[in-house]
Amino acid sequence: TVNCLDQHVEKSPNRVALIWERDEPGTAVYVTYRELLDLTCRLANTLKKYGIQKGDKVAIYMSVSPLSVAAMLACARIGAIHTVIFAGFSAESLAGRIMDSGCKAVITYNQGVRGGRIIELKTTVDEAVKNCPSIKHVFVAQRTDNKVQMGDRDIPLEEEMAKEASVCTPESMDSEDMLFMLYTSGSTGKPKGIVHTQAGYLLYAAMTHKYVFDYQQGDVFGCVADIGWITGHSYVVYGPLCNGATSVLFESTPVYPDPGRYWEVVQRLKINQFYGAPTAIRLLLNYGEEWVKKYDRSSLKTLGSVGEPINNEAWQWFYHVVGEGRCTLVDTWWQTETGGICIAPRPSEEKAEIVPAMAMRPFFGIVPVLMDENGKVIEGNDVSGALCIAQPWPGMAKTIYGDDQRFVDAYFKAYPGYYFTGDGAYRNKKGYYQITGRMDDVINISGHRLGTAEIEDAMADHPEVPEIAVIGYPHKIKGEGAFAFIVLKEQTAHTDRVKEELRTIVASKIAKYAVPDHILVVKRLPKTRSGKIMRRLLRKVVTEQSDSMGDITTLDDPNVVKEILDAYQKYK
Repeated sequence: TVNCLDQHVEKSPNRVALIWERDEPGTAVYVTYRELLDLTCRLANTLKKYGIQKGDKVAIYMSVSPLSVAAMLACARIGAIHTVIFAGFSAESLAGRIMDSGCKAVITYNQGVRGGRIIELKTTVDEAVKNCPSIKHVFVAQRTDNKVQMGDRDIPLEEEMAKEASVCTPESMDSEDMLFMLYTSGSTGKPKGIVHTQAGYLLYAAMTHKYVFDYQQGDVFGCVADIGWITGHSYVVYGPLCNGATSVLFESTPVYPDPGRYWEVVQRLKINQFYGAPTAIRLLLNYGEEWVKKYDRSSLKTLGSVGEPINNEAWQWFYHVVGEGRCTLVDTWWQTETGGICIAPRPSEEKAEIVPAMAMRPFFGIVPVLMDENGKVIEGNDVSGALCIAQPWPGMAKTIYGDDQRFVDAYFKAYPGYYFTGDGAYRNKKGYYQITGRMDDVINISGHRLGTAEIEDAMADHPEVPEIAVIGYPHKIKGEGAFAFIVLKEQTAHTDRVKEELRTIVASKIAKYAVPDHILVVKRLPKTRSGKIMRRLLRKVVTEQSDSMGDITTLDDPNVVKEILDAYQKYK
């Protein structure tokens, strides 16, 4: 926090650190570096008063706001480890993460507000902590005026902060002490707590923020990500604040109150760099150019894309319509595990070419390599392979919390001596990189990474559904959607009821965005003789490439393919 706050307060205390673009349009709140330090110290002292010490874990379940940023920084200040849990996750997801990390406290709001709707945050936390013996206190801040049930372990946060001093001596930390944990999906059902440490992470977030976006002092940096994702950690909070920037906190949605919201905000806050997700761009593209052209976007200098590979149509629209063909557009590739941007068109030589829909150039110190099936490095250009990184970099994750072995297995086992990203990539004739997508059973829904196994595990709880296979399929807006194939017990009559129940289960076990778009009932799933489900065949069915099924001789019964194709055609 000293790098993010104190150093700037000494030099320019009245510089704006945060602009909170609240859900209600036109009600922005400006917070200076001095005010943010004050907020952070009071919150830090409150945590200390209630027994939170260096090394303790604290869950943050809040919508984007100056207070949620202060909560992250307050933990960092006293040497506690924060784990921010996206405020759209269900009580069960929240409880699982709290238990896995052993959190001592939760910081939340009475309610959240998004897209004009109220989100019951405190109620969800109450539901979650019933099963979490490690939680001693729940700190509750007020986002709305509505009263919520307060129990024995609940503490009204602002009331307590008002009693505390606005000075809090920062804890002295080692460069490799934990700064935060952030849960992300893997190819197995259980989310993994990615660990980032102090010095390398902050250095990398700050460097990439400055050089990829060409951030200049005085610019207004607008990253519209939620703090519940790594993008919010690195490019809403830590990177910009370390660089003394003015960072926008966007609480709303791209279509509230109308599809012009992003561009109205750009005009009103005079945003210079706009960093968002392809899924939102694809959504807005459908509403037409009028919503963009209605507003003055002349303040924009750099546009950025994050969360999934951007398709060409969305890139062209973003560049020509939003950026009027005069802004640099950086398509950035990175992961929760990398801490910051690893491949992006900038920094580069001045005016160097940018190829649409390509991440292109590795950042300083990043050495990408492509590997073949036999684990050998592929030399030369115009080639495709598994994307690996050949040497360590400051922002890399240090482990999976409580499971060093899983960390080694997931990232370092497939290609010994290299970090395996899980993504495939193409290196073009000029040596630039293009990310082609995941190589494992992980899908990307609206920029959110989700293991298909996680959805399958949730659905498996239904008593009438003995077998499930979930695959990703191309989706016009979301990039990918989930498609579930299910086998029902013989006596099950009410197919529609079961489907509805499955949707409810997934929403309550994971989150609404994880609910499959399609659920297709089949007699049986395509399996090998050893019982492994051949998901690639299901992908072929859904993407309508059934004429190129490839080798199906390993199937227990090749007739199953025709059965599923017939069921799919009928469903369509």
